[in-house]
Amino acid sequence: MEQEKLTFFERANNWLKNSITIRLLTIGILILLLLIPVSMVQELIRERKYRQEGAISEVSAKWGKAQTLIGLVLTVPYNAYTKVYDDDNDKYKLVQSREYAHFLPDQLIIEGEVFPEMRYRGIYEIIVYNSKLNLMGAFVNPNFEEWKIDEENIIWSDAFVSLGLSDLRGIQENASFNWNGKQYDFNPGIESGDVISNGISCRIPIQPTDTSSTDWKFSLDLNFNGSSSLNFIPIGKSTSVSIKSAWKSPSFDGAFLPDSREINKDGFTAKWDVLHLNRPYPQSFRGATQGIFQSSFGVNLIVPIDEYQKSMRSAKYAAMFITLTFLLFFFVQILNHVRIHPIQYIIVGLALCVFYTLLIALSEHLSFQISYLISSVSIIVMITLYAHSIAKNRRLTKVIGLILMLLYLFIYSIIQMQDYALLMGSIGLFIVLATIMYLSRKIDWYAIQPKKTE
Repeated sequence: MEQEKLTFFERANNWLKNSITIRLLTIGILILLLLIPVSMVQELIRERKYRQEGAISEVSAKWGKAQTLIGLVLTVPYNAYTKVYDDDNDKYKLVQSREYAHFLPDQLIIEGEVFPEMRYRGIYEIIVYNSKLNLMGAFVNPNFEEWKIDEENIIWSDAFVSLGLSDLRGIQENASFNWNGKQYDFNPGIESGDVISNGISCRIPIQPTDTSSTDWKFSLDLNFNGSSSLNFIPIGKSTSVSIKSAWKSPSFDGAFLPDSREINKDGFTAKWDVLHLNRPYPQSFRGATQGIFQSSFGVNLIVPIDEYQKSMRSAKYAAMFITLTFLLFFFVQILNHVRIHPIQYIIVGLALCVFYTLLIALSEHLSFQISYLISSVSIIVMITLYAHSIAKNRRLTKVIGLILMLLYLFIYSIIQMQDYALLMGSIGLFIVLATIMYLSRKIDWYAIQPKKTE
């Protein structure tokens, strides 16, 4: 009886060892378990990315953040009267309030140069810049007739011009401008936040006799610091912006792309021409208006290679990479009658995960290409030598090393191709699947038995 029980357990044990279904299920479970360290690797990449963004924010806060320029806006206050019911006296009364009418320039020309610099916080690179701009243009005579506001209610003496800038800490020189041949100095703060919430302003006394003028010309020189990007708001009836810089990898962004641009080894030049018909807000309005910031445009000074972005893209293919590698070892096990223990699969899977930690660590100090080369060669050599210790076959070991090399080259090519990554990935998977089907077409899965040993 005991001998029969022993025979039964031996048969069950042999069935578990030799069953193709059990092996495939085991490999599937191991792949799912290895997704845990893969998710930990992806979280590590996010954590390093957040740390980089924290370093950028820290330096930008002291140097100057991304800047958006709005200017200039002419604002004229006036007295408005509202009829309000008085409960105490049981009658209506007029309540006076101070309102603001805003007038945008008839012509706005911005010209200047952006001087980029690289700053470092630990191992991280931060792009900052100094910008020197010249603003020129003209305002036409403010017209209150369309709003039916009496002349006596217009407060010409309190009229002011305002200029908006995202981060005022970036201003490097005293801002003064020329208004119809006279110099005026700006002061911090703006009386009305209808159009510009963060900026500087200057009172421009306008007498009623001046309203006969056809236009008021202005010019202004600005010197300010910023980081990452520089944007403009097209508030002129015709807005022309021309900038140049020594930065070789700009990214033009926003509601409008440059009408003309040139990028070469010396940097870039770009020019925008925007009409008031291209934006959703009028040339003159009372109170606040909508859509001003939605019309911004400008340039981002980007780093050509983002190591963390490429590392994350490579980590997204980790599950596919582990699956293909396990399938490779599975076919080696089947076709060469080699027994591979689940622990050995786990060791190979962990080695594949270590590749990504090596890639992240090296790419913070070296270029991504060199980091990928060092990491992939190290893992390929390690897995190939480990496979040789299992298979004891030099030819088979060379085949495993070659296939791993092709897989890493395939993943690298996908990472480099942003627009064609999906297409290349789909074609590559199709080729891999077709190869597996071709190699396994004559395998009798029900007749596979391990090689008997003495």
